[in-house]
Amino acid sequence: MFGEAHDLLHEFPEHKERIHHLKMENNHFARFFNEYHELDHQLHRIQQDIETPSDEVVEELKKKRLQLKDDLLAMITAE
Repeated sequence: MFGEAHDLLHEFPEHKERIHHLKMENNHFARFFNEYHELDHQLHRIQQDIETPSDEVVEELKKKRLQLKDDLLAMITAE
């Protein structure tokens, strides 16, 4: 949806401290986190009509963001 926040802190506010810790201590998590953030930013720009890729490209970006979010959540909740 337009204007909806999808950054990880809005998606998982209950894991704020764990996300911060993993970003600082786990390079793999930090790389995925940055990739997720970049995709989310790109999709936000598309929603604002700043970028206008094809619908197929947008759907692929959304799928990739969802996969990254799933991977990140698995890392966040793993002990």
